[in-house]
Amino acid sequence: MRLILLGAPGAGKGTVAKMLTQIDGSVQISTGDILRAAVKEGTELGKEAQGYMERGELVPDSLIMGIMEERLQQDDCQKGFLLDGFPRTIPQAEELEKLLEKLNITLDGVVNLNVPREVILDRLTTRRTCEDCGAIYNVKSNPPKVEGVCDKCGGKVVQRADETEEAISKRLDVFNEQTAPLVGFYEEKGNLWDINATSSDEVVRIIKEKLGLS
Repeated sequence: MRLILLGAPGAGKGTVAKMLTQIDGSVQISTGDILRAAVKEGTELGKEAQGYMERGELVPDSLIMGIMEERLQQDDCQKGFLLDGFPRTIPQAEELEKLLEKLNITLDGVVNLNVPREVILDRLTTRRTCEDCGAIYNVKSNPPKVEGVCDKCGGKVVQRADETEEAISKRLDVFNEQTAPLVGFYEEKGNLWDINATSSDEVVRIIKEKLGLS
């Protein structure tokens, strides 16, 4: 499968992507992952990106597209890929369209994970993360066995600074301003699947059905 996953922070893009990769061996790709991998591998584009990242500057779209082109041509993408949270803006979407055409790749669909703002706020403000191993918990649905202590490694489980209600509200405002217009962009192309994403299992079931995999 070749899909783009759109959705606000906390909509469940990462969770859905991981579930989908189990179906047919498609790989999950996020811009953060490919940038870190390019830097680690020391590619020319990776070295250039590292300069921006070390200065705390945004990596330009042209550079991200170059790294994305390298990534999509790697062997593991032949089975399929899930773009998790990319593109983020209309200009990125337009550049991605040109890139996919150049690589002769056709998307199966663009999935918009639709989750009410109050559900996202509840999900993220109750989320806790292990400082050491990154394991994720939820104080309501999946708390650690011992409060504040990670079940997996014994590390400290904390609320991330960007997951307070105030911080999340700001992130959602930025998303609505910059990224939400992508829904209209792909709707016009006729390949948008708008799915109620309050249940990740249900999202996966619908996607499988649309792809004829169920």
